[in-house]
Amino acid sequence: MPRRRPSGRTAVLAVALPVGSAAALALPAALAGAVDTALDPGSGSASAGAWSGALLRLALALGAAAGADALAAAAGPACAAEATADLRGRLVRHLLALGPGGRLGRGGPPPGDLAARLTGSAGDAGGRVPAVLGAATALLGSLGAIVALGVLSPWLALAFVGGVLPGAVLIRLFLRDAGPVFLRYQEAQAALAARLTAALAGLRSIHAAGAGHREADRLLGRGALADLSAAGHALWAAQRRTAWQAMVLVAVVEVAVLATAGALVAGGRLAPGGLAAAAGWAALGAGLFEQVEALVGVAHARAGRARVDEVLALEPAPAGTAAPPADGPGTLVFQGVVVRDDDGRTLLGPLDLTLPGGATVALVGRSGSGKSLLSALPGRLRDPDEGTVLLDGVPVTALAPGALRDAVGYAFARPSLVGRTVREALNGAGPAEAAAARADGFLRRLPLGWDTPLDELRLSGGELQRLGLARLLAHPTRVVVLDDATSGLDLATEYQVGEALDRATRGRTRLVVAHRETAAARADLVAWLDNGHLRALAPHHHLLPDPDYRTTLAGTTLTMAAA
Repeated sequence: MPRRRPSGRTAVLAVALPVGSAAALALPAALAGAVDTALDPGSGSASAGAWSGALLRLALALGAAAGADALAAAAGPACAAEATADLRGRLVRHLLALGPGGRLGRGGPPPGDLAARLTGSAGDAGGRVPAVLGAATALLGSLGAIVALGVLSPWLALAFVGGVLPGAVLIRLFLRDAGPVFLRYQEAQAALAARLTAALAGLRSIHAAGAGHREADRLLGRGALADLSAAGHALWAAQRRTAWQAMVLVAVVEVAVLATAGALVAGGRLAPGGLAAAAGWAALGAGLFEQVEALVGVAHARAGRARVDEVLALEPAPAGTAAPPADGPGTLVFQGVVVRDDDGRTLLGPLDLTLPGGATVALVGRSGSGKSLLSALPGRLRDPDEGTVLLDGVPVTALAPGALRDAVGYAFARPSLVGRTVREALNGAGPAEAAAARADGFLRRLPLGWDTPLDELRLSGGELQRLGLARLLAHPTRVVVLDDATSGLDLATEYQVGEALDRATRGRTRLVVAHRETAAARADLVAWLDNGHLRALAPHHHLLPDPDYRTTLAGTTLTMAAA
């Protein structure tokens, strides 16, 4: 993914910081000139002109320093905000390109960790350019001040350089220690965020079970909070240690420079204004050792960027460029398919299965038998770890993403609505599709109808499912996958929606994750899954005499029907 080009704000910052540093370096010289001119015993127009020139140079140096500092103060946060927004945009687009189905890699970051990287780490990384530019400019300014001291008197530079070596060691030690500590701190934050995200997803169950205190102990237990505290204390200790050492070093260096300058003035080898210049340049040079805050920003930004780059380095699943045959009936073939979890345990397969084009096939099985996994494979919502899935003879991995989306459509138990309004979320569905999904009635009752903003919707699970079905019907895919897409409907509404779906999708291949007898009975074939394996592929009425098959649809009228 290409990196963002430097913006105008970055250019302003890159100019303002050096200009400000140069003006700060010129200021002691201008002050020394003003002091020497004021102490000059001469008189007359020449002396007045010299005094005016000295004041003008001093004013220009002050003005340039103030103006550059103001520009840097405005451009720095703007540059960081712009870089953060760009980085978050890249990260979001990359995560969406990675797709579902474990493409983040085995053991990849959980959702809470990804949210922490998106909000926290990306924000830290966004401040990298201002932090690096600020630290680099301070370093160059300090080096310039040392050179200026040397020009003023080699003895002043020698007095200052005595503190450079311990200062450089101090900075190096801080950078070595602070980087890993910042990384530990961000990782501890991400671990807590991941646990909290999982807990919020099951908040109703936690409250219903009265398990709030136990869940809080779990969230903050197992060392998670202790790790965060330890990392925070380690960072604070590193900053504290470096700060007081730098303060002592600065005091020693400045005293050494001022004492040397005083001796030179007393010996007549340095003008009185030189003492003022030496004091100014010594302070600027000592800033090299006072850059703890800037170095903290650099270390923080480096740690944040490292965590963002871990995600940006993940490669999306490879996509092909082919298209399925234009006249294909929608035949699905699963050859030697195996799906495993992150620990390598087999969840589905080995499985060989052929679904005839145009047939309606119900996937039946106990919870955890692999129904949703199998239904996810045709549209590459999950790629198998072994084996091949073919659509009309073409491997789905060889299809171009757009061709695959045009060929395989999905509706889910809890569909997500994307867009600003209901109309945008339905993605091309019109009144006919809404009526077929029995969604037209409650859509008419919405305050603004189809133009109601999504954030104002208060829908039941069944209403949300009907919107998902309407969106599915708007696109005539050759394969339709219904993953428990009518579970939130009452029996009467489910029957009506089922009849409408039959008419709207007649002739297409339909894969239906079924939990009710009605869905299995309506299908041409039932693929009976048991513990990740295909136990049988046959019509519903052929399987009905088997008591094990009947128990897979618990909670229906099967038992009564078979009695």
